[in-house]
Amino acid sequence: MTSFVGRRHELAQVKQLLAASRLVTLTGVGGVGKTRLAARAAAGVRRAFPDGVWLVELADLRDTALVVQTVASALGLGDQSYQPPLSALTEYLADRRLLLVLDSCEHLLVECGQMVYALLTDCPKLRVLATSRERLGISGESVWPVPVLSVPDLTQPQRKQAVSRYEAVTLFVDRAVATVPEFRLTEDNYVAVADICRLLDGIPLAIELAAVWLRVLSPQQILDRLTDRYTLLAHATGNTGLRHRTLRSCIERSFELCSPDEQLLWTRLSVFSGSFNLDAVEAVCAGGGLRKDDMLELVTGLVDKSVLVTDKNEWGPRYRLLSTLMVFGQTKLRDPGERTRLRQRHRDWFEELLLQAEREWMSPLQEYWLARLDVVHPNIRSALRFCLTEPGEAESALRMAVCLWRFYWSSPGRFSEGRRWLNQALAQATEPNVHRARALLVDSQLAVVQGDFDTGRSLLAEGKALAEQLGDADCLGRLGYATGHLALWAGDVPAAIVAYEQALAAGSPDLKLRVDTLHALLVAVAVAGDAQRALTCHQEVMAITEPTGERLHRSHAQWAFGLSAWQQGDLRRATELQHQSLRLKRGLNDARGTAFCLEALACIATAAHRERRAATLLGAADALWQSMGTSVAPLKPIFDYHQDCERRTRSGLGEKTYEAAFREGGRLTVDEMAAYALETLPGAAAAPPAAVTPPLTRREQQVATLIARGASNDDIAGALVISQRTAEGHVEHILAKLGFNSRIQIISWYLEHQARSLQG
Repeated sequence: MTSFVGRRHELAQVKQLLAASRLVTLTGVGGVGKTRLAARAAAGVRRAFPDGVWLVELADLRDTALVVQTVASALGLGDQSYQPPLSALTEYLADRRLLLVLDSCEHLLVECGQMVYALLTDCPKLRVLATSRERLGISGESVWPVPVLSVPDLTQPQRKQAVSRYEAVTLFVDRAVATVPEFRLTEDNYVAVADICRLLDGIPLAIELAAVWLRVLSPQQILDRLTDRYTLLAHATGNTGLRHRTLRSCIERSFELCSPDEQLLWTRLSVFSGSFNLDAVEAVCAGGGLRKDDMLELVTGLVDKSVLVTDKNEWGPRYRLLSTLMVFGQTKLRDPGERTRLRQRHRDWFEELLLQAEREWMSPLQEYWLARLDVVHPNIRSALRFCLTEPGEAESALRMAVCLWRFYWSSPGRFSEGRRWLNQALAQATEPNVHRARALLVDSQLAVVQGDFDTGRSLLAEGKALAEQLGDADCLGRLGYATGHLALWAGDVPAAIVAYEQALAAGSPDLKLRVDTLHALLVAVAVAGDAQRALTCHQEVMAITEPTGERLHRSHAQWAFGLSAWQQGDLRRATELQHQSLRLKRGLNDARGTAFCLEALACIATAAHRERRAATLLGAADALWQSMGTSVAPLKPIFDYHQDCERRTRSGLGEKTYEAAFREGGRLTVDEMAAYALETLPGAAAAPPAAVTPPLTRREQQVATLIARGASNDDIAGALVISQRTAEGHVEHILAKLGFNSRIQIISWYLEHQARSLQG
């Protein structure tokens, strides 16, 4: 009576399975659309079965002894033979080319399995398509889990047109129009509709029941009331089977099909948010009637019954409850004491996971930990919420939030979330200890990165007072780092250098903090033009990180040392270092670091008179910054380079050409940006940096001007108020950079350069 929405890929899959296998079982949670999909697929292959496609509905059958008779009755066979029912059915189907569709077998698994096995053994032309929340479990069975409908992920902004393409939204709109003919997806309601579909996990039954409420509620009102989704969706449509009258009754049926231990585990698993692995299940859910050794079998049982969804990745299977089933499990977990104990164990598990990540950070496991912590972040959020709502647990929130800054909060797009958790934890955990001091300093750093310098200074002042009061070496090291961080981002490079050196002198035992500080100091001295100090910092960072096999800190160090090489006019070396940094970032999802590399390469390209390449790189970097919801502007020294690069590139290309190249960079995908930056994208290569004249520093330009006027080294020293030895060093640097052997060549180069400037 209603239209069939989406499922093109699923229909194709089922048809392919029916062509290859004589028994195909569609599994999935109640309401996911197994029956509709089976009926549609069966109708699509009807021509292949001259003796017909026959549907047998078993949902309301409770007497296990009547399974065979029910099938026979659906086929139109009478019950008057003296033969056993199975024999009569087998005899009837023996030579028939027929497709038998058995709907809702989950409560009759043994009986259905035995019957199907017998029929397929003796009826060679028979094929069976079954639907069940659990596989039949007989040999030759092809099992295909029916997925939920695709839903939009609104963590990234999406337009109405993009949202309307998702199957769940299409279904909602279709059923909405059937209920309220004038309903349309609009700019005002598409976000609410998308959120409804996401909150209901893309389960077709739940979406259809929600759409019915459009008679009296707007999409936003439906969304607001879905916090109690079982009450809202307890609406019966007149032509729907008893088991599908309400979402809750549908899920209750799945619960009844589980063993008592599986039911207990289901309720305990509702403490998780997002996905989890078997180790987490054993740590959090074992005990109190459930043995740790039984967890694998129980989890397997819940997967087989379509209660748990399995997500596979390179680190092994992960499991998750659809949020609708998770909420149901929470309603069954009525004992407040047990709920609190479970949430404490859940918090303890994920806090220990963060500590393990910290211990293993300086290793080849960085990519693994970044990916894993990204996957488990919904659970970490849940643990933080518990700490901030359960009396006496706020300090755990402080510890976890501080631990996360390196792995999670430091990524663009997550700064605000990190600050929010830290602010809430700081408001509750007021004990003056090292955890509070660290939290204040990390919170200051995140504020500064967002350009909120006033808040950053206020937090830094409070953190400074507490760190100095405690006298803890680690806190003092973090204080120096945070102080230097604020100074560097504000553009006070000399103050930043002093603060970073104080941080190193504090003697914190945290090797990660030392590497962070060395990298930051490397940036500061590179900006200041201190090439020797930059070399020393770079060598120490590499000496610490290379033996460990870690990559993120090395990539940061290569970028910063590349800045120093660019400042010194060594364009070949600067480019090589930026390329090395980009290659090290692969797999680490370091979008911000990639954007900084693109900015640096744009500056190098401008210095090498490759203005079009520079404009394209700036466009790519701008697109990355926009995708992260941030910009290069808060880091003043690098922003100054950016502005100078943009000004020179616009001047060199002209406004129209610059804008075209800039837009070209913005249209690149992230992979294409990296390929273009590395000059491996087709059409991206041009004259190599080594083939162009490197720039001179401002002081070297002054020296070159004096040489062109005939000044000796002694004259240069007197004019610039420097020692004669320093003047000689500048002359040597100019000769090396320009590839010259004599002062005469410098004079010729200077005059030619001046002539080009006048022509421009």
